[in-house]
Amino acid sequence: MTAIRRIGWSLFLLTALFTGLCADTLADAGRDRFRYSGDGRLHLFNPKSGAVFDGVYRQADGHIDPQARTAIQKVFDAPSEEPLAAISMRLIAFLDYLEDRLRPGARIEIASGWRSPAYNTRLRESGRLAASASLHQYGMAADIRIEGVDSRQVWHFVRELGFGGAGYYQGRLVHVDVGPARFWDQDSSGVGSDISVDNKLIGLVTDFDRYRAGDRVVLRFIRMTGFPIGVQAEWILEKEIEGGRREMVAPFHPRFAAPVDGACPVFNDIGAMMDIRGRLPEDLPPGRYALRARFCDTRWEAMPEAVTTPLFEVPDRAMP
Repeated sequence: MTAIRRIGWSLFLLTALFTGLCADTLADAGRDRFRYSGDGRLHLFNPKSGAVFDGVYRQADGHIDPQARTAIQKVFDAPSEEPLAAISMRLIAFLDYLEDRLRPGARIEIASGWRSPAYNTRLRESGRLAASASLHQYGMAADIRIEGVDSRQVWHFVRELGFGGAGYYQGRLVHVDVGPARFWDQDSSGVGSDISVDNKLIGLVTDFDRYRAGDRVVLRFIRMTGFPIGVQAEWILEKEIEGGRREMVAPFHPRFAAPVDGACPVFNDIGAMMDIRGRLPEDLPPGRYALRARFCDTRWEAMPEAVTTPLFEVPDRAMP
């Protein structure tokens, strides 16, 4: 019988881990690490709190300025001391990309940024349009308005790009996220339906889109709607080959943020399923890869048997 250790997650442990996570992530966050990125400068504004960031967040050497990161967290209503509230740098890079292409230098209004799971639940209970698997809870989404750009235009632009999510409800705001590619409007949002019940939409994401061989990868699960969740302790590194097929390259042994026992550790909340780390093989050849994790101790009928990250690239050139 596989030994299973149920993992509790305390705020104290999350806070301790957050310092290391941000330090490591910021040290590696160069422009070329994301598929869609801009010039490294943004003007963000939160109309509710009055918080503003207007400046350079990515330095010339590709590193993220820590003070800029803290200021951006405030604009997103995301406490810097709360690990769950860490805003995805992929989202910031994507907003930068949209601003550079739709209206360079425009101010971006952040009407809704990070939401705690408890706040997201309250919104749902009050009848607001808030999905149970909302990416706002993971710092991967924002409801925005780009100054001087019709939000319908932003919606269409993201749709045509085929990257991330875009939702438009015929108002002044547009929802943008860096989750799976999809789009919706007020008639097709799926909010209030069973679209994400029983972890049906659970996903797994990496911290960057490009890595060098031997790089550390930081991962997290997203869009969970039910706990506990069991995850096999050994994952698979896959390579994309001809015809879009994938083949196994090597086993991948993730290091979870809290110690685990046995082949099927079980997790009980969103925080326990973040800050998962591992290293790519030192001799990994250039190509497009993905990491696959399988679930175990399954208790949710609609949950898939396994989940795979979006493809990431190991380019045949030096990276910053």
